[in-house]
Amino acid sequence: METIITLLIGVLVSVATYLLLSKNVIRVVLGSAILSHAIHLLLITMGGLKKGGVPILGGKVETYVDALPQALILTAIVISFAVTAFFLVLMYRTYQSVGTDNLHEMRGTNDE
Repeated sequence: METIITLLIGVLVSVATYLLLSKNVIRVVLGSAILSHAIHLLLITMGGLKKGGVPILGGKVETYVDALPQALILTAIVISFAVTAFFLVLMYRTYQSVGTDNLHEMRGTNDE
């Protein structure tokens, strides 16, 4: 199962790299979002699958599972969602003021 997730991470990183190298601003924003999700999957996969019970006191379980990695990844997902939403709003306002979403036209170097 970890091998399949590792292959999925590789596909996500390659798609994100392709999108980040685009001229279109929306593709760059989506590429950064996909790359952050690939990194989240990588961190969860590196943690591995642990077997044990829920860490609630009073239970009759001998081994407990550490919930800290999942909590940290959940926090990172929420933060990346907020950053992506901010990038989308910033991109929309830039499009309204400049009138284009092409990065080369925004820079003033229209190489065609």
